[in-house]
Amino acid sequence: MMENSATPSEEELPSLLLVDDDVTFCKVLANALKKRGFTISVAHEVGTALLLAQANPPEYVVIDLKMPGPSGLILVEKLKELDEQTRIVVLTGYASITTAVEAIKLGATHYLAKPADADEIVAALHKESGDAQIAINPSPLSVDRLEWEHIQKILAENQGNISATARALNMHRRTLQRKLTKKPVKV
Repeated sequence: MMENSATPSEEELPSLLLVDDDVTFCKVLANALKKRGFTISVAHEVGTALLLAQANPPEYVVIDLKMPGPSGLILVEKLKELDEQTRIVVLTGYASITTAVEAIKLGATHYLAKPADADEIVAALHKESGDAQIAINPSPLSVDRLEWEHIQKILAENQGNISATARALNMHRRTLQRKLTKKPVKV
């Protein structure tokens, strides 16, 4: 009797839900993650991602933080409510201390700043604990970066409401919107 080859069927592969509004990025990352042994589902916004997760709860999820509509943080919370065991990595081009802390508090396994390659993402999905040996930046944050971090903190406190955040910061709403469309200042 001949045994089946070592190639697992798609049902045996771990499921991964990839949620990012950048369609091209999703295609590239989905292909890279398939090559690393995952069955991939893709969504480009929170509502679709929730529907996919409810229909077929994923073992792993990679979520972009900033998308049209609700943020990836909302999705982290909802996915953890569906299944506490889901391993979630938040991946963002808008990294901030505030959103990193909130993502972990809400149940994300890890938080990565873009650009991150597929190997870094897979390693983060499997990471079991923190790293006490991580290098600490010897210089303080720049004033521009501190402003960005403060805006992100106040925005999180106001559940993403830009008008309420602008009032709290004593800033014109359009000025705040302009600041939010810019990429964060490098650390």
